[in-house]
Amino acid sequence: MSLPERMKFGVFMGPFHRVGENPTLAIDRDLELVQWLDYLGFDEAWIGEHHSAGWEIISSPEIFIAAAAERTRHIKLGTGVVSLPYHHPLMVANWMVQLDHMTHGRVMMGVGPGALPSDAYMMGIEHTVQRPRMDEALGVILRLFTETEPITYKSDWFELHEALLQLRPYQRP
Repeated sequence: MSLPERMKFGVFMGPFHRVGENPTLAIDRDLELVQWLDYLGFDEAWIGEHHSAGWEIISSPEIFIAAAAERTRHIKLGTGVVSLPYHHPLMVANWMVQLDHMTHGRVMMGVGPGALPSDAYMMGIEHTVQRPRMDEALGVILRLFTETEPITYKSDWFELHEALLQLRPYQRP
């Protein structure tokens, strides 16, 4: 067994900012930080998703990653996390495959059930269904990434009718 050449470094960027701070400047500063991380040789940066706390202002890690990818060249960029119960699985799969192509394979998908009870509450999602919905959605997303035949699937919270991704992933899932 050979060891890696060097230890890898990454950062988790929870979208934390002071309440009342100018959100445009905060996001600009976050993007600049990712640029510096790329310049300094960090291997990866993970971007969080939240919707309700007031200080966690990145609601779409995918949009942030697209902007960061244009400003960087080497660092891998991950969703930390996409809260799967908040999104239709076909949409998540499409967003991630598009990012996979736009970043030339530098995107990483992290998923979770959603951490803030207030996020789920605002969307009318019972906290008891968040983990089962995450598991169900992830299974469907992985199928969309890997299967080449259309997928039909019915759930109590989403449906797919002969669903197929327009693009195949850039990386091998």
